Amino acid sequence: MPNRGECVLTRPRQAVAEPSDGRARIRASIPELARRHAAVTYYDESRYLDNERLAPVKHEYVAGEVFAMAGASKRHGTLAGNAFIALRQHLRGKPCGVWMADMKVRVQADSAYYYPDVVVTWAPDDLGADAPRDHLASPRLVVEVLSESTEPVDRREKLLSYRRLASLEEYVLVDQNRAWVEVFRRTAGGWTQDIYETGEVVSLASVGLEVPMAELYADTGI
Repeated sequence: MPNRGECVLTRPRQAVAEPSDGRARIRASIPELARRHAAVTYYDESRYLDNERLAPVKHEYVAGEVFAMAGASKRHGTLAGNAFIALRQHLRGKPCGVWMADMKVRVQADSAYYYPDVVVTWAPDDLGADAPRDHLASPRLVVEVLSESTEPVDRREKLLSYRRLASLEEYVLVDQNRAWVEVFRRTAGGWTQDIYETGEVVSLASVGLEVPMAELYADTGI
């Protein structure tokens, strides 16, 4: 995510064979010889945020490293859109915010910024007039649509990182290859996991919403 005229290597968390099948991290397109000898550039958070506002491609940030993101598949976009519509309609008029794809979430404890597929916050610090315009710090609900290239990151790194947010009540993983939704939920006794399949109704207690699987998977061919 360089400034104009600046060449920087942005690293993937893993090798990606088919970047188009989901929001995968991809290598910057620089010549092979340069890639072999390029050093990874580490950014502080303020520099990352400044550059990200001008970048043509979105990047996530973890402890000084920057990871470029590829575009989503059609099914991925449809699933994220269905989740966003259900949440937006349910929460319209309430003192909260709902965003899809382009709003970052900051995990201060890990010095990380992620772009969830859908995110909901009720926190005054996220919604007030003085709140940052391009990221949230206290989400209540985070939804990620899985793909083959992003699933390891969503299941491990992001699950562990998001759980460090005291505000987070539910973390939702939506499978794009089958009707399968996992809801990780914070309870008094710790985190629990509920799984929903075809014909069931997904319960999102954090926002008081019940979403039929048929509605969530509408127009996906699943």
